[in-house]
Amino acid sequence: MHTHRTGFTIIEVLVALAIFTLAAVVLGGAYANVINSYFVMGKVVRADDDLKFARSELLAETDLKKAEEGNNFTTADGRRVTWSARIEPTDMPDLFTVHFKCEIAGKPGEDAFELEQEFRLLRPTWSEPGERDPLRAEVQKRIREAQEKKR
Repeated sequence: MHTHRTGFTIIEVLVALAIFTLAAVVLGGAYANVINSYFVMGKVVRADDDLKFARSELLAETDLKKAEEGNNFTTADGRRVTWSARIEPTDMPDLFTVHFKCEIAGKPGEDAFELEQEFRLLRPTWSEPGERDPLRAEVQKRIREAQEKKR
């Protein structure tokens, strides 16, 4: 009498084990990528917060020379932030082009990095009256000429 045994052969077990190992490796790699992404995003968010605070210090500064010198501060979690600005007047009164530079030095063992931005800023307190008045007169002249052309 011939009995038929049910069960898995050694080949079937090895194939199943190989498939399971491959799936574990793929899922482990995906998990590592997710954890790394969370770490990088957290770093970007912290750097963005530091940059916003440094920029708000610049915007609050009423003295042109102090604004160009910049400032530095230490964040609550120990990063060192140093900012400075190169400020150039434009041909419009009280309007300046600001080249803003911010260096964020991480905690020991973390890399430092620099962020740079360029933007325009309307700041009457940075203007010299002797330079501002001729620019205002020129702008008023251009406005009058434009209004006369429309008539």
